[in-house]
Amino acid sequence: MTKTFDCDVIVLGGGLSGQTLALALDQAGLSVTLVDAAPLDDMLAPEFDGRASALAYTSFRMLEAIGAADQLREHVQRIEHILVCDGRPYGGARPGGPGAHTLHFDRREIHPEEDGEPLGYMAENRHTRHALTQCLKASKWLDLRAPAKASNWERIPGGIRLDLEDGSAVTGRLLCASDGKFSRARQQAGTRTAGWTYNQAGLVMTVEHEQPHDGAAYEYFMPAGPFAILPLPGNRSSLVWTEKTDIAAAILGLDEAGLQAELEKRFGDFLGAVKPVGPKFSYPLSVRFAENFYEDRIAYVGDAARGIHPLAGQGFNLGIRDAAALAEVLVEAKSLGLELGSPVTLQRYANWRKLDSMGLVAATDLFNRLFSNDIGPLRWARGLGLSMVDRIAPARRFFMREAGGETGDLPKLLRGESLAA
Repeated sequence: MTKTFDCDVIVLGGGLSGQTLALALDQAGLSVTLVDAAPLDDMLAPEFDGRASALAYTSFRMLEAIGAADQLREHVQRIEHILVCDGRPYGGARPGGPGAHTLHFDRREIHPEEDGEPLGYMAENRHTRHALTQCLKASKWLDLRAPAKASNWERIPGGIRLDLEDGSAVTGRLLCASDGKFSRARQQAGTRTAGWTYNQAGLVMTVEHEQPHDGAAYEYFMPAGPFAILPLPGNRSSLVWTEKTDIAAAILGLDEAGLQAELEKRFGDFLGAVKPVGPKFSYPLSVRFAENFYEDRIAYVGDAARGIHPLAGQGFNLGIRDAAALAEVLVEAKSLGLELGSPVTLQRYANWRKLDSMGLVAATDLFNRLFSNDIGPLRWARGLGLSMVDRIAPARRFFMREAGGETGDLPKLLRGESLAA
């Protein structure tokens, strides 16, 4: 007797990566159940939470292909330029501000059309969640279980059963764990992880400034770590401000005047007067990656597969690339009558994604260690390196395409193509 399952795929975790995967699978004709501990309605709340993510242009293609970009487009800011340089805070013993060596990326080098794709897009997470959730709720077939907290899972013949704390359960042929860097599903599976922590914390906040940013993003490598200024719609920018852990805690504890003074030391006045708006967040920086990207009947997606340093702003983009590759693998497997959760099927997904992931883990770690210091010879060498790349057009174009997710074997969704039959 053939076992009947509630769905083809259970997606555990309704964050941005999980929602993207669920929507892609649903639109490609697979039956999906999405389980998340938080009510999805809360993600639609209008309150400003201050967090934003950079979307590579290939990631935005996928959002277009699955229909989420239509509702998101009016809330995104195109990134037309990226400037990278060494820097120091103003007011110290040494001259502050950007260093003499700058690397400039201009989207027109790779997308010369007047209305061509930008280097990326900035979007507040609340708007991205809103767009994805609205699409998910509009689906006639997708089963949303939220709020519903998972307790554990168990393999059953031909599939997997996910038990929920309310006493119910859902069965599927495959469990896709997108439940974060400290994934409980991955821990229960016994998948080993490796990683390390940095003595750094990331301060995240939104600021308003007098002058327009013109779609330019800035990455200053300060002695304590990267200081990223990422453009948002209007005269606003999202900051990802890296400091040593104890310094970050002290900055968050400052009063309004003290925080303003520390911000101005790093931001400068090139966009006129600047001030923080909305909440401020701090989180410890670390790297954690799974030894395997799957186990029998389980696939890891997003931070459950690997969590990286935010230096290059690639965390969410890696999750979208996971979703694009896994969705394509599963759609093809189902069309061929293969088992969705078998190691044979999932090994293709792992082969597709692991090299890209490990490459970014290594690259972000190397750049963070190389640039997060004030050692004279290293500052000279990295400044020289930035200037050299800035003078070599093929090198600039390579790095822009790499950051945009366009190198390697691209899944169809990242090319803007639909998986639907």
